[in-house]
Amino acid sequence: MKEVKPLDVDGNVNIMKSRGLGDTIHKFTSATGIKTVVDKVSEGLNIPCGCEARRQALNKAVPYKMKK
Repeated sequence: MKEVKPLDVDGNVNIMKSRGLGDTIHKFTSATGIKTVVDKVSEGLNIPCGCEARRQALNKAVPYKMKK
């Protein structure tokens, strides 16, 4: 069976480790195209998305334990 590697929005292998829940959600929404849709809609309505602030808050609220 072929190994599936996570890709970033440019189609490159994403090697960034998630620091918390915010990073994981960001990876998921970027990979599925949800982030692109949200960005286009918020741009069209001329309102800020708040994605980065939400990502930071979720990383702080639900951090992952980092292995040494």
